[in-house]
Amino acid sequence: MQISGSMNQRFVVSRRRTGFGDCLWSLAAAWSYAKRTHRTLAIDWRGSCYLDQPFVNAFSVFFEPIQDIAGVRVICDDQINQFSFPGPFFPRWWNKPSIDSIFRPDEQIFRERDELRQLFESQADCDANTVVCDACLMWGCGEDAERQIFRSVRPRSEIQRRIDAIYRDQFAGHSIIGVHVRHGNGEDIMGHTPYWADPEFALQQVCMAIHKVKESPHPKPVKVLLCTDSAQVLERLTAAFPELMTIPKHFLTQQAGPLHSPALGVDGGVSALVEMYLLARCDTVIRFPPTSAFTRYARLFVPRIVEFDLNDPSRITVIEELPGDLELRESLNLVDSSR
Repeated sequence: MQISGSMNQRFVVSRRRTGFGDCLWSLAAAWSYAKRTHRTLAIDWRGSCYLDQPFVNAFSVFFEPIQDIAGVRVICDDQINQFSFPGPFFPRWWNKPSIDSIFRPDEQIFRERDELRQLFESQADCDANTVVCDACLMWGCGEDAERQIFRSVRPRSEIQRRIDAIYRDQFAGHSIIGVHVRHGNGEDIMGHTPYWADPEFALQQVCMAIHKVKESPHPKPVKVLLCTDSAQVLERLTAAFPELMTIPKHFLTQQAGPLHSPALGVDGGVSALVEMYLLARCDTVIRFPPTSAFTRYARLFVPRIVEFDLNDPSRITVIEELPGDLELRESLNLVDSSR
């Protein structure tokens, strides 16, 4: 396999197979480092959780081709299958012979995540010709880098047309409250787990937040859009709020795992992008839990965000973007403190 251009080219490879929120946030961290160190950025989303074809680069399935992001050269299609990146590599694991690198235990992935974050935070370059970012790199860059990625990377035209049609037909003339409830549906939800310690109480919290936001002043008639990965959550919340808007999509059976699953095929990925981009066009977004990367796009661009307190999930924080980029934070009690 040959490398096009000079053998002295240097690269940052963003490898992710997870949900789009993680993929895009981690991509922003990789892009930020590539820009600072004058490297080419390769987006390698083969083996994606949204596809059952291991050698197809999911980026090119779901997003428009892109050759440059703010001055950084980009490789993002299936040519990556014929591409050989030059060593040495960072992290050091990637200098092993390929046959020895097939099995990569979780502890190694977490070690690489920490090494990459330390490298990025140091603002330094490294001697490696290729830096491999094959770990979750949320919080690995500043918000400006994240915004740059979300402004530069665009869904494929057919997906964008669907987003625009729903916005035109359902959102126009209304103040839209977006509600995202990340349940997991039997998945190991790791950092989200504390929010679901008491599932009944969790749903009560979401309902209380919806009520409070609906009761606050709005310049236009209010509609509420619900996005969730659980048919059970959908059933409970639509029973409480029959007027909820939802985007038709397929769910997995109860406790069968997350929606980012090859079992749902390309349609599952398209549904995820439609909801992610519609949430970012709402006037207010309620994030439960706020630890979900799926609503990171909305968190950066929506003028009013409602989040549940990381240290006390029975409280919410309202974040409003005001003129001059000032931020107003306000804590509100959701439940009786005696609970």
